[in-house]
Amino acid sequence: MGAIVIATSIRKKEFKKGLIPPRDFEIIITAFGKGIYSTIKGESLPAGSKLIKIYATTVHGTRRVVFLVDVESGDGFFLFYRSKNDKIGSNISIKNTVFRTELKKYLRMLNKDIRNGDIEIYEE
Repeated sequence: MGAIVIATSIRKKEFKKGLIPPRDFEIIITAFGKGIYSTIKGESLPAGSKLIKIYATTVHGTRRVVFLVDVESGDGFFLFYRSKNDKIGSNISIKNTVFRTELKKYLRMLNKDIRNGDIEIYEE
């Protein structure tokens, strides 16, 4: 897998006060680096990309991590970090209207942050 890109606006939506706790950051980085994931369907995805879901276990319970991955470079664009008890985390699929709506919103936020250079890049 490639680099991990975290957009500022998504980080602020997914984590209280926009700060990723160190233990959660480590889980996100490690989970992506292992390359064990499920590909999921998405709508309005950029050309040459795919959406992946990763299951992660934390001291606070099971989490779902979702990335948009550039197929050519392998770079992952962080989208969601949710509990399996969350409205999105309980059913990460395009059939879940809450997930579908949030995905579209997050893709717009990601695109805007990339254009504005408002991202953080973590190389493995």
